[in-house]
Amino acid sequence: MNRLSTPWGEYDLARFPEDPRDRLRAWDAADEYLLRHLAGSGAAAGAEPGSVTVLGDRWGALATALADRHPVQITDSYLAQQATRANLRRNGIDPEAVRLLSTRDTPPERVDLLLVRVPKSLALLEDQLHRLAPAVHPGTVVAGTGMVTEIHTSTLRLFERILGPTRTSLAERKARLIHCTPDPQLSREASPWPLRYTLSDDVGAASGLTVTNHAGVFCADRLDIGTRFLLGSLPEGRGPARIVDLGCGNGVVGTAAAVANPQAEVVFIDESHQAVASAEETFRANAGPEAKAEFLVGDALSAVPPGTVDLVLNNPPFHSHRATTDATARRMFTGARRALRPGGELWVVGNRHLGYHVQLKRLFGNCEVVSSNPKFVVLRSVRR
Repeated sequence: MNRLSTPWGEYDLARFPEDPRDRLRAWDAADEYLLRHLAGSGAAAGAEPGSVTVLGDRWGALATALADRHPVQITDSYLAQQATRANLRRNGIDPEAVRLLSTRDTPPERVDLLLVRVPKSLALLEDQLHRLAPAVHPGTVVAGTGMVTEIHTSTLRLFERILGPTRTSLAERKARLIHCTPDPQLSREASPWPLRYTLSDDVGAASGLTVTNHAGVFCADRLDIGTRFLLGSLPEGRGPARIVDLGCGNGVVGTAAAVANPQAEVVFIDESHQAVASAEETFRANAGPEAKAEFLVGDALSAVPPGTVDLVLNNPPFHSHRATTDATARRMFTGARRALRPGGELWVVGNRHLGYHVQLKRLFGNCEVVSSNPKFVVLRSVRR
């Protein structure tokens, strides 16, 4: 936990879930820059309560600092939502002061102050600006923020194409602001999202599947090579098993497992609302009418009862926004061990250099290599 100093006061903030080994802060210089700008311009003070929308607030720093304006926070991240709730409570603020919406929810009808924390995914930014454009009017103040490495010419072009004329500020502490003037006369195209494509015939049980990708889902226009490698090693013949596609993304792994194991029930889990929506559409488009599935937005396997799962399939991320960290993988592996029945298995694909076998041996007491190539390895651990 660290203390964020703003023109309106100081706030104790933490990421979610809190991990004493994770020293990453819940805000950065871009959040600070935007808050200083808002205080100096008076834009936040002039906005009516409830008319402020914060898009892409990573851990609730912006929403917490602006809680007296009763902002609407829109995020794709379940973890960001939980962090916001926890940070509001931590600072003695009623959690109801901030209205939490996901990127799949209907956006506000009117926005007088739109604050955008630029996401890593340009596709997600594009989709959300399209969704918010009808709520923006000529008097709306639009301000974005991000680190210099996150704001590119393509970022500015999105704002200009969807909302109106856009410029950037000078950089401060490697952060930059985006200023956009809404143009109600702008002719806008429809959002191109979601994207759909059909897999080729060389990916095992996933061959020929139609995949749906909503904006922001990893590798939206093609099958990533790590997932392709895992698909070539998927276990079959599991009968009426309960299978979890953990960190499901577009759901292609869990859907392929359902095709290979028609009697199984597959649980798709991701902390991204966009991912779970993609997984559900991918599954519905390909699985038979008798196929059983559950779709959960949440933190790893925290919502799955202990000892109820036969197989967990996992391609864990090793980034949290710009930071490289194994914290997410650790939570996934620990949660898998808790959720698996005795004899249940965790199958993991990862880059060889990440050394997941060390963590898995320590946690499960065993780990075997199912398949490998110069870049990736598929590992299997059994719950004893």
